[in-house]
Amino acid sequence: MIDDLDIDLAPVVAEQPDPLLFATVSGAHLYGFPSQDSDVDLRGVHLLPAADLLGLREPAETRALAWVRYGTELDLVTHDLRKFVRMMLRRNGYVLEQLLSPLVVHTSDAHRELTALVPGVLTAHHAHHYRGFAVTQWRLFEKTGELKPLLYTFRVLLTGIHLMRSGEVQAHLPTLLDQVGGPGYLPELIAAKREHEHGSAEVDQARVEADVERLHTVLDEAQAGSALPDTAGAQDALHDLVVRLRLEG
Repeated sequence: MIDDLDIDLAPVVAEQPDPLLFATVSGAHLYGFPSQDSDVDLRGVHLLPAADLLGLREPAETRALAWVRYGTELDLVTHDLRKFVRMMLRRNGYVLEQLLSPLVVHTSDAHRELTALVPGVLTAHHAHHYRGFAVTQWRLFEKTGELKPLLYTFRVLLTGIHLMRSGEVQAHLPTLLDQVGGPGYLPELIAAKREHEHGSAEVDQARVEADVERLHTVLDEAQAGSALPDTAGAQDALHDLVVRLRLEG
C-alpha cells in the first residue's frame, strides 16, 4: 500500500509473468504535484529467463500495460534488467528517478543492489539529460499553454541543478524548492495543478520565460563546477550484477 495513493498495488506485482526486481511510482506523484485525477505511473524492472535471451527469438525487453483499477488509471512499464542497466549507463536521469523513487510498490535485494551502485553511474553529463528534457517540456508548454509541462520544465531544471551540486537525484519539486530555491510563484502553480490535471497556466509569460532561461544558466554553471566525474565507474559492477542475477533467476 502506498499511503499517498491509498491504493493496494500488491496484486499488480503478483500478476506479472516474470519476477519483478522492483516496482515504484513515478510521474506526478513522485514529482509532488499529482492532481485528483492523475493516473498512477508504475515503473520497474523484470527479469527474463536466461533461455529467452539465449534462443533464436528476440524477447520483448520492455512491457507496457494500461488499465483501470479501483477507479484509477494505472500504467505499468517495466524493462528487462539488462536493458534497464544499459539505460542507467547512458546518463538517463529518468530511469534513476524510477530506481530511487521513495514510493515503493515492490522491492528486493536486487533493487537494493542496483540502488547502491547509483553513485558510480552519476556523471556531470547527466546535466544534458535534464537540459534536453526541459527544452522539450518548455516547447510543449508554449504549444499548449498547459500548467503540467511548465511545472515539468521547472522540475527537471531544478533536479539537474541539485544533482550537479550535490550528487543526489531528487525529483520531488516541493523538496527542490526548499533545497535549491525557485521562483516564488511555483507553490501556487503546484496547488493549481493539484486541482486540475490539464489546467491552463495563468502566468506572466515573459516573467516565466526569463526564469526558465535563468535556470538554464544556473544549470550550465552547476555542471561546469560539478564534482561529478566525466565517466561512470560502475560499469563492471553492473555487468557482474546482471550476470549473477540472470544465472540465479
